[in-house]
Amino acid sequence: MTAYIIRRLFSTLVVMAVVAFVVFSLLYLTPGDPAAIIAGDIATSEDIQRIHQRLGLDDPFLVRFGRWVGALAHGDLGTSIFTNLPVTQLIGQRVEPTLSLTLCTLVVAIAVAVPLGVVAAAKAGTWFDRAVMAFSVLGFSMPVFVLAYILILTLSVRLDWLPVQGYRSFHEGFWPWLRHLILPSIALGTVYVALIARMTRASMLDVLAQDYVRTAQAKGLAPARVLLGHALKNAAVPIMTIIGIGVALLISGAIVTETVFALPGIGRLTVDAILRRDYPIIQGVTLLFSAVYVLVNLAVDLSYAFFDPRIRYQ
Repeated sequence: MTAYIIRRLFSTLVVMAVVAFVVFSLLYLTPGDPAAIIAGDIATSEDIQRIHQRLGLDDPFLVRFGRWVGALAHGDLGTSIFTNLPVTQLIGQRVEPTLSLTLCTLVVAIAVAVPLGVVAAAKAGTWFDRAVMAFSVLGFSMPVFVLAYILILTLSVRLDWLPVQGYRSFHEGFWPWLRHLILPSIALGTVYVALIARMTRASMLDVLAQDYVRTAQAKGLAPARVLLGHALKNAAVPIMTIIGIGVALLISGAIVTETVFALPGIGRLTVDAILRRDYPIIQGVTLLFSAVYVLVNLAVDLSYAFFDPRIRYQ
């Protein structure tokens, strides 16, 4: 197991290096001049040239890339072109709303989707099963921003139950914090619930058709014990896989959700940076999201051995 973890961590470093190079290359080739945006509409070509020289935007690609990698090796993600603040500081200021949103969505989605999938598999062919499948198709097909605006219109504007936009820190109280996260979590989590519920149902149906499950049922074990103690644990590997893959949906969906609900998180920071061509912020956030996704999938791979003792890593 230790050797496997070391190999995976090394491969993670390789993946991150490739991601860093690709991100830097794409931003280098992207149309748009941050110096012109900083200088403003009435700036002269001389003003833009001075900003180019000050920011080092005229240096060759390899020189800029080498300088960025050298700073990255010391934990420095660079400095924002517009605010002149360290990227790590800007990310640190925005991490709480994004972390709160993703964790709430993840916990609620798993808590809702797995029981839905299990019950749907146990009642295959019934109206409940068909309802879960219809919800899965609809939830996975509907864009996050469309559902977000529907929720805002119904629960916020018309019924006035929940706030439309904004964020309250957890330190200001649990209920104000949770109240501002309910709508964003529902909007972001619906597609995740649909994905996990569908996979849980399919995996459970496959396991319920196995001989050892029928043997357990023939012995007179309680249906709940058969479902949870025998079937669900053996169906957990594909479910954990789809949960890990779905983290990418959370990361991409968080950007849209934070924009719609005006949450001051990393997603909003990314959108603002893209609009202003603030390359250091875009690079830093992309590396952060990539690292989180890779580490989550590593944790998912390691969890396989817990759910299925037959799996052993050498």
